[in-house]
Amino acid sequence: MIVDAHVHVPRLSTLKPAWLEWADQFSGDHPWRSVYSADGDPIPARLDALLAEQGVDRALLFCEYSPRATGIQPIEDLLPVVAYNPVRFRLVANVNPHLHHPLASEVERQLDLGAVAVKLHPVHGCFSPRDREVYAVYRVCEERGVPVIFHSGVSSFPGSRSSYGDPALLVDVVEDFPAVQFVFAHGGRGWWYDIAAFLALAKPNVWLDLAGLPPRKLPEYYARFDLRRLAARWIFGTDWPGVPGAARNVAALRELGLGEELLTGVLSGNAAKIFPGLDV
Repeated sequence: MIVDAHVHVPRLSTLKPAWLEWADQFSGDHPWRSVYSADGDPIPARLDALLAEQGVDRALLFCEYSPRATGIQPIEDLLPVVAYNPVRFRLVANVNPHLHHPLASEVERQLDLGAVAVKLHPVHGCFSPRDREVYAVYRVCEERGVPVIFHSGVSSFPGSRSSYGDPALLVDVVEDFPAVQFVFAHGGRGWWYDIAAFLALAKPNVWLDLAGLPPRKLPEYYARFDLRRLAARWIFGTDWPGVPGAARNVAALRELGLGEELLTGVLSGNAAKIFPGLDV
């Protein structure tokens, strides 16, 4: 079983040009545009077939409310994809304190649509994840038993503020909400790999997703750590479509020599522990 815990399938008309440039640059020859209509809307059947071909059994679909960086891709745009194959696809909520008030009400609304997690993107939304206003999000997730995904690391998109991607900003939060599972997306990408890895090993409610990280580079990024021990805290994600296909990343992970038990955990087992209802 393979769970891709980090997938973007927005309507192309909602995006800023930098997003399309990013997707084309990092996808290589992966035919991600083939799942879209001439109008730039995702065709659920085509997306479902492409991910099935790539071996992806479950995919977590991200919406985003970041008008400064990528634009607004509302969660409602993903509902037809989930309706087409509710086994393969799951929703991930997203809120921005500059747009949503009260935050708790919007989180609850999106969770009621079927979201299995909440994604916070402080780097694109330009807010601190430790701001007391954002604590309302963590309280709802605690009550609902759903994890929080946090963009940890830098971003190249114009309008973003990479300083808000520092994993250290979450130190108090993960301690204040020990019952909430936190996934550090991109694993501290940039110059925060060590902080993200240390927190994942030190805190039982912190995990790292591998989205946007070439698997062959992981030993280099986490050179100060026991890779096998750290891999027990990894969750597979691609950052689709900015990746040369999930199958290629899975093959590259196999080459790290983690062993079948650890690899199974990375590819699906760890995600099944924290994301409700994956039925893995």
